[in-house]
Amino acid sequence: MKVERKCKIVSKTWLNHDAVYLVLEVGDMVRTSFRAPGQFVHVKCGDGLLLRRPISVCSCQEDEPEDLLAIVFESRGEGTEWLAQRQEGETLDVLGLLGNGFTVKPEGRYLLVGGGIGVPPLRGCAQYTAGKSTAIVGFRSKDKAILLDLLEEECDKVLVATDDGSMGYHGFVDALVRQELSEDKNYDAVLACGPKPMLKNVAKVAAEFGVPCQVSMEERMGCGVGACLVCVCDMKDGTRKHACKDGPVFDAKEVDWDA
Repeated sequence: MKVERKCKIVSKTWLNHDAVYLVLEVGDMVRTSFRAPGQFVHVKCGDGLLLRRPISVCSCQEDEPEDLLAIVFESRGEGTEWLAQRQEGETLDVLGLLGNGFTVKPEGRYLLVGGGIGVPPLRGCAQYTAGKSTAIVGFRSKDKAILLDLLEEECDKVLVATDDGSMGYHGFVDALVRQELSEDKNYDAVLACGPKPMLKNVAKVAAEFGVPCQVSMEERMGCGVGACLVCVCDMKDGTRKHACKDGPVFDAKEVDWDA
C-alpha cells in the first residue's frame, strides 16, 4: 500500500562532501509496503518544486512505535540540495514504499554490484542475505566512496574499484565481476545498480558466465506511480515499461541495452 506520510528525520550523517545518510521514522510504512530490497521512496523537496525526488532505500526495518528507513543521496541539484539542508527533528513528505525490488531469498548468495549512488540499495540486499553475499562497488575516486564500513560488516567479501585508482582496483567494476565469476560462479544471481553503461557491461559479463542478472535502472521520474511516461525503459521485445511501477529492477535479459 503506497501511502504519503510526514516522516521525522531521526539522524543525519554526511558520508562525504556530497552524500547524505538520513534515517527516518516512517510510521508503519515498512510493515505495510515492503516487498523486497531495492524499492524506493518519493520525497517532496521544498514547497517550490513540483516534482518529488525518487531515492532508493538503503535499509529499512520494522520497529515500534514507528518503522525506520534509511536513504542515501547526493546533493546534485535544487531538490536534493534542499533535502541535504534538512536537520534532525524536521519532517519530510514521503510517498512509499514504491516499485519492485530485487528477487532475493534470505538463504541465497548473491554478487552485489554497485556504482556510485547505486551502492546504497545493495546494502538492503546484503542485510537480507545475512552476510552470505559479496559486494563489488565502484566510485570515481577514494573521496567518493560510501558505506564501505557497513558493507564489510554485512557481506562475506567486499571488492572496490575506482576510476582513478585512488582506492582498490584501478578501473571499472565489470572487470572485478569477471575476475570474481571466473573464480567462483556459485552465486544465485548478480544484482546490480548504477549508471546504465555500467549495468550493460555487468549484464554482459554475467551472461558470459551463465549467472542470472537483475538490474536496477536509474531513470528520471515524474509521478513515481506509473501515471506519466518520464521513466520508461525500452525492452528487447519492443515494449516499454515504467521504471517506477514495473521496476526499477528488471531481469537484465529483458532490457534493450542499445535503445
